[in-house]
Amino acid sequence: MLTTGWEPETPVDDTLLRRFVFAMAETWEPVVRAMGGRVLRRAELALVDYGRPAGLGNAVTLLQPLPPDPGPVLDAVEADICGGTGTVGLISAWPTPDLGARGWRLLGHPPLHLRTAGPLPAADPPPGLVVRPVTDGAGARDFEHVMIEGYPFPDIAPGTLFDERVLAATSPRLEVGYLDGRPVTAAARHIAHGLVYLALGTTLREARHRGCWAAMVRSRLTDRPDLPATALFSDDSRPGAERLFGFLPITRFTLWVRERP
Repeated sequence: MLTTGWEPETPVDDTLLRRFVFAMAETWEPVVRAMGGRVLRRAELALVDYGRPAGLGNAVTLLQPLPPDPGPVLDAVEADICGGTGTVGLISAWPTPDLGARGWRLLGHPPLHLRTAGPLPAADPPPGLVVRPVTDGAGARDFEHVMIEGYPFPDIAPGTLFDERVLAATSPRLEVGYLDGRPVTAAARHIAHGLVYLALGTTLREARHRGCWAAMVRSRLTDRPDLPATALFSDDSRPGAERLFGFLPITRFTLWVRERP
């Protein structure tokens, strides 16, 4: 019998792409649980849902390619996301049919990047920038502020995405960069299945093009240079990732979003 290599019984470490998909799917589960949200895992998908506006924090990650007749899987996805408000993302490592007729909007095709294990090139941090892990409620609020303003996510009410409750979460590692004492950049990192996954990263507009983004990438890679690193970089960020850190583009994912009432 022909298989896809994505059956539930397939070991997670079967391929690098499978390792990445599962690492990405589990990254935010502890945070969403800590913040009172909902986590769901089935053979074909993983769901994290705050139940309220959370930018792309509400997300369905496909764990298998959609079948030739995707209707039943998509019906289940759309049933799973009922009962909340705010946008929900649908992330697929594979091309999908056009989901526009079902109410989904194509957001893009972010490229997956890989950096092989090895030492980082030497570089000095930008003057005045200090990177700190989130260890208290003030840091969690600073992280949330940068996320809301940096992406931006104008639909998120302050205090609903991250607060001191995230300190109980086992992952990911959250970091904030302070430029002359002001929080201006933030990023997250998750380590799983033998990979470092750079999970989020943004910088406030007034602090861009000053080396903050690169400093945050470096901070998340520094303590585990023995592991390969992965990220879904935007097309705006990928030139810096490739030039400064040697990330290699591997494949493109597909990202759809759907608005809930």
